[in-house]
Amino acid sequence: MKKIIFVLAVLIANFTIEAQVKTPQSSPKTTANQVVGLTDVTVEYSRPSAKGRVVFGDLVPFGKLWRTGANQNSMVTFSDDVVIKGNTLKKGKYAIFTTPKADMWEVIFYTDTENWGTPENWDANKVALSTMVDPTALGNHVETFTIGVNNLTNDSATLDISWEKTMVSIKFEVPTKKAAMASIEKVLAGPTGNDYFSAAQYFYQADGDLKKALEYVNKAVSSVKEGQDVPFWHLRLKSLIQAKLGDKAAAITTAKASLAAAEKAGNGDYVKMNNDSIKEWSKK
Repeated sequence: MKKIIFVLAVLIANFTIEAQVKTPQSSPKTTANQVVGLTDVTVEYSRPSAKGRVVFGDLVPFGKLWRTGANQNSMVTFSDDVVIKGNTLKKGKYAIFTTPKADMWEVIFYTDTENWGTPENWDANKVALSTMVDPTALGNHVETFTIGVNNLTNDSATLDISWEKTMVSIKFEVPTKKAAMASIEKVLAGPTGNDYFSAAQYFYQADGDLKKALEYVNKAVSSVKEGQDVPFWHLRLKSLIQAKLGDKAAAITTAKASLAAAEKAGNGDYVKMNNDSIKEWSKK
C-alpha cells in the first residue's frame, strides 16, 4: 500500500511539473550588446507596451522616481570608464532610474542593481552619477519601451530611452584613443618579460623545443630593468630548463640565484623547491 501511495505521489508531482502553464510575458526581457569604439556596452531591461494608455504624466507620473521600464531594474554595463557631461562614470553595472518631467528628466546611474522596481530605501551614496537631460518629442509613436545605444562614433554614443512619443538621449564618451594608443605602444614595443616567460613555460611544460624555451627565459631574465631584482620564478624556470637539457652545473647556479631571491622575498615554497632541486642535481 505504501509503495502504491509513493508511486501515485511521484506521478502527481511529475504531472504538476509538466502541466505548468506557459504564457507570454507582458513586459518581455531583452538584452542589447553594443561595442562603442573599444568599449563594450550591455543594456538589460524589460519592455512594457503602451497599449493605448497615456504614458508620461499618467502611467508614469511626472516628478516621481521611475524604475525606467518594468519588473527588475533596467541596467547598463560599461567595460570602461565613460564620461557624461564632463563627469566620469566608472566602469561597471548600474541600474537606470529616472525622474521624468515635461521639460526635463533626471537620469540616475545607481550602483545597487538588485531591486525590483525602485529601491525601498533610497541611498544617495549609491548614486554613481546623475545628469539632467532635455526630453525630445517624437513625431512617431513608440509602442514598446526601448533603450538603445545609438549615434555611434569611435569616441562616443548615446543611450536613448524611448516610449510613446518621448525620447531622452544621454551622450557618453568612451576612452577609445587612450585604449588604442596603449595597445599600439604595447605591440610596437615588442614582447614583455612576462610574455617571454609564458612562452618559455609553455615549451617546458609541453615537452617542446627546450633550446627555444631557454632562449625565451633568458630574454625574460634580461628584460628586467637595471636596479630591479630578477623574479625568482623566472630563475626557477630557467634552472628547470637547464636541468632538463642536461646542464646540471648551470642549473644549480641558476637555482642558487632563485633561492637567494626567494629568501629575500620571503617565499618559503620556492625556497624549498630550489633547495630540493640543488640537492638532487648535486648528486653524482
